[in-house]
Amino acid sequence: MSKTRKNYPASFKTKVVISALREDIPVSELALKYGVHAKVIHRWKKEAVASMEAGFSGKLEVQKNDHASEVKELHAKIGQLSVERDFLVDASNRLGLGGDRKW
Repeated sequence: MSKTRKNYPASFKTKVVISALREDIPVSELALKYGVHAKVIHRWKKEAVASMEAGFSGKLEVQKNDHASEVKELHAKIGQLSVERDFLVDASNRLGLGGDRKW
């Protein structure tokens, strides 16, 4: 008997977490209402609060800036490797080693 993990859409998780954050209904009742284990609701709630804290503290902006600089660096590396590959293909063709492969 294999158990498969359920994947819930983000909209469903958001609805459950907002209900849990309101705290007008106990988590045990939310678990029964939505058919999700109480531990899962607690985990989603903890993740939502952590991501909200990151959003308010400006950490998300720093992550976006880091990501943009990393992408720029990787594009430069791709360009460098393409130039090196083209150079080596030309050199091997001149030497007659059959380097006329197209990558």
